[in-house]
Amino acid sequence: MNTQHTAQANGRNGSRTRQSPWRNWAGNVVSRPAREVTPASVDELTAALRTAAERGERVKPVGTGHSFTAAAATDGVLIRPNLLTGIREIDREAGTVTVEAGTPLKRLNLALAREGLSLTNMGDIMEQTVAGASSTGTHGTGRDSGSISAQITALELVTADGTVLSCSADERPEVFAAARIGIGALGVVTAITFAVEPVFLLTAREEPMSFDRVTAEFDQLFAENEHFEFYWFPHTGNCNTKRNNRSAGPENPVGALSGWFEDELLSNGLFQAVNSLGRAFPATIPSVAKVSSKALSARTYTDIPYKVFTSPRRVRFLEMEYAVPREALVPALRELKSMVDRSPLRISFPVEVRTAPADDIALSTASGRDSAYIAVHMYRGTPYQAYFTAAERIFTEHAGRPHWGKIHTRDAEYLSSVYPRFGEFTALRDRLDPDHLFGNDYLRRVLGD
Repeated sequence: MNTQHTAQANGRNGSRTRQSPWRNWAGNVVSRPAREVTPASVDELTAALRTAAERGERVKPVGTGHSFTAAAATDGVLIRPNLLTGIREIDREAGTVTVEAGTPLKRLNLALAREGLSLTNMGDIMEQTVAGASSTGTHGTGRDSGSISAQITALELVTADGTVLSCSADERPEVFAAARIGIGALGVVTAITFAVEPVFLLTAREEPMSFDRVTAEFDQLFAENEHFEFYWFPHTGNCNTKRNNRSAGPENPVGALSGWFEDELLSNGLFQAVNSLGRAFPATIPSVAKVSSKALSARTYTDIPYKVFTSPRRVRFLEMEYAVPREALVPALRELKSMVDRSPLRISFPVEVRTAPADDIALSTASGRDSAYIAVHMYRGTPYQAYFTAAERIFTEHAGRPHWGKIHTRDAEYLSSVYPRFGEFTALRDRLDPDHLFGNDYLRRVLGD
């Protein structure tokens, strides 16, 4: 066995020394954990945490690495939840499902569909683990339904001293208010209970629309649709809109050939080629953008939720996303377009816009306010700092809150000014993890010491 590029067995509880670095999905975060632990049970996890504490090692759980920040980076012990997967319980009377924290959203969605059940809302990819997605505030778009974390009704958490805590709105509500989006700072989530409902149909209507029309009619488009989102293509006045609404049927899924052409060939294969061209020859980007922004045609289809909400995303990129008060969306977006138009920047990725209703989670980007999200992307390997810095300046002028799993430069001083319950979260962290066993440089920056 090659010991230079593999992890070697080093004791019980799935503990291994790690020789190769850990990288996230986008490749922009690299860390070198001293050890890697893959517990097969909650008991094994608690033992691993106690051992790490005795050795003075920091601990970070990591899912599939889909975050763009260093939230999971560590030079200590990396916890892999690969064996903590599967559904623990389905309670049809209560309308809930309890699932192990390492379960990928893809597996959860498939399992629920087989049981005739579904989450109410979800993001546009489903590669993340349920704990990774909820811990960073992963969300889709919704007028009335919120993020994945907002659909949590209870969760199980192992704290720094190995204590297993269960929490809900009725049991340890102060922990529940924070731990649904805990950024890995409060402990290791081992199980999550989600609210679910009988599976339903969604009709998706995708339609090109001009930037000026979308921004002028945004309030109406938002109010008239359960789930509205759109993409603006920089260097153009073109947008692609998507409206998802519940449907009585019948089912009318995307055809196999049409799906391959639009979702694989155009949205992944051709998009990859276009971005590679733009990376090599940035001057071509504005011209190519005008063509590619018109490549996707209008279409309407009806299917079960995860087949409508989610899409394959094979082109790798870097991303920054901020939540602004919903009423600030159009001004902020127009400022972003104006900045791009007058700058020398060349942006080959569309800007994504979504919404969420206010929720009651301490560090949710929608905590206490109806929110709209603006996400900016750059193709992996392309310099992104100038674009993201200019965009971030606009977002913060509108009291923007950065997505916890996406690139940003904000620190605890700024974040405490836009999160009214920031102090509540940090006080709970100091109580549950007084020695910051789960700390790292990212948490030190965003939560303070």
